[in-house]
Amino acid sequence: MNTAESKSLRKSRLYLLLIALVFAAPMIVAGLLTYGGWQPSAKGNGQPIVPQRNFVDEQLRVQLADGQAYAWRDSEPRMTLLALAGPDCAARCLDTLTAMAKARVMLSRNQSRLRLLYLGTPPANAADRTAMASYWQLGRDVDGKLARYRPATPDSVSAVLVESNGTALSFYPAGFDAAGLLRDLRKVIK
Repeated sequence: MNTAESKSLRKSRLYLLLIALVFAAPMIVAGLLTYGGWQPSAKGNGQPIVPQRNFVDEQLRVQLADGQAYAWRDSEPRMTLLALAGPDCAARCLDTLTAMAKARVMLSRNQSRLRLLYLGTPPANAADRTAMASYWQLGRDVDGKLARYRPATPDSVSAVLVESNGTALSFYPAGFDAAGLLRDLRKVIK
């Protein structure tokens, strides 16, 4: 082998090594970060419900305004966004409920995959009640099994996101960020 061929061979091997290094570098960096204790998180805006609850298994009964029982498991896989109103649902409460309904609309073509269920005393104003009924199913927690998620603060709303099989996924306490809720909904409803 002459020197020109030897130089060419070394140069080719160097290029091959550099190409391998380009592909291996992200894996090496990820390994070092994991070894160092850093892990990326896909943290949602809601609080995880621990221990996990399944409303079907618990036989959690919700009676709708028309007297029918709410079916946690629907004929098609759809999640439920459950709104729990504190005492005296008024202006702030209605603003939050409107933001939640807007989050559903923002799901665009997937909005049919989310049901909105309001548990509590509907607003006293007839116009507000009528406007609400166009987006929300109104009902009540028959046995009071959701009392720990209901806010005690007047004119406030908390929310629980429930999987289509009845499993409660996350809790959004009163004062939650509606934009954060929308981000979470976009992650789970596809």
